[in-house]
Amino acid sequence: MTKQGSLNLRHPTFQPAWWLPGGHLQTLAAKYLHPRYQGSLTTEWLPLPDGDELELCWNQTLSADYQGPLVLLLHGLAGNQHSHYVQGMFAAFQQLDWPVVLMHFRGCGSRPNQLPRAYHSGDTEDLRFVLQQLQQCYPASQLLAVGFSLGGNVLMKYCGEEGDKNPLSAAVAVCAPLALASSAKRINQGFSKLYQRYLLRQLKQSALQKLQRFDDFPIPLSHQTVKRMPSIEAFDDGFTAPLHGFLGAADYYQRASGRQFLPAIRVPSLIIHAADDPFLAPDVVPNQAELPDLVRHETWPSGGHVGFVGGRNPLKPIFWLNERIPLFFQEVLQR
Repeated sequence: MTKQGSLNLRHPTFQPAWWLPGGHLQTLAAKYLHPRYQGSLTTEWLPLPDGDELELCWNQTLSADYQGPLVLLLHGLAGNQHSHYVQGMFAAFQQLDWPVVLMHFRGCGSRPNQLPRAYHSGDTEDLRFVLQQLQQCYPASQLLAVGFSLGGNVLMKYCGEEGDKNPLSAAVAVCAPLALASSAKRINQGFSKLYQRYLLRQLKQSALQKLQRFDDFPIPLSHQTVKRMPSIEAFDDGFTAPLHGFLGAADYYQRASGRQFLPAIRVPSLIIHAADDPFLAPDVVPNQAELPDLVRHETWPSGGHVGFVGGRNPLKPIFWLNERIPLFFQEVLQR
């Protein structure tokens, strides 16, 4: 059994750094200034029922009789173990000596997945399978989950689908695109197009690799068609949606958006957004009336997309999410 550590926690109110005004600077600073996790990670390949596999990354090796908290991380679009927010969570929970496991979505690990299909914002079946495995392996643990961006939407959708059957003790979603259609349009506007270009390049690269690997690819698609897709919405309409059984981007966005699942959540949950998030549209923020009593929502005036960098000294930035998320979990477990 792992010991319970202590963490130097500040007040849960976020105060953005004066030297990082606005969502763009918050977003970029978090990505490029965030320190790296100094511990080692162990990789596990988990076979899936359909013949595919997921890469899991662990910070600890656990015994079957482990009885403490166990944190599952879900990364964002085109994310992985190297993403700054994932590194931050490994570092934050290391201070508490809590075990953490990252679930890579299909194809996001260190090697391509085995099937033509990929992953998407509403894909909860793999998360459901991973949690079932964790329950079986560590039946006495308290399962906790944190999802970032796309991973946050997947997590909230899963929690709503499970209702009273949810195995999680608590969940946190950070900067989740709970309204996918409007967010896809938001990232295709103004300076945010630079983020879209970065993400779209990675999505296209993965798609092109799949087209090259599988002669019997399940949808008719050429390399040139993929290369000419001008936006994430176009990519979702021509690749993500038809590959995963949706009629198109509009159908995919409507069915996969997490906001409609929030009223059915029955475990303590925290949803964090920033009003100046350059990735998301304003309607990702739910109305308080649609939230169950156990769901807490925080929208801060600033913070960017998975940024939330504070601190008065530019040489000593404070990465607030690394404090807020463990604090929420500690509060839930103490209750």
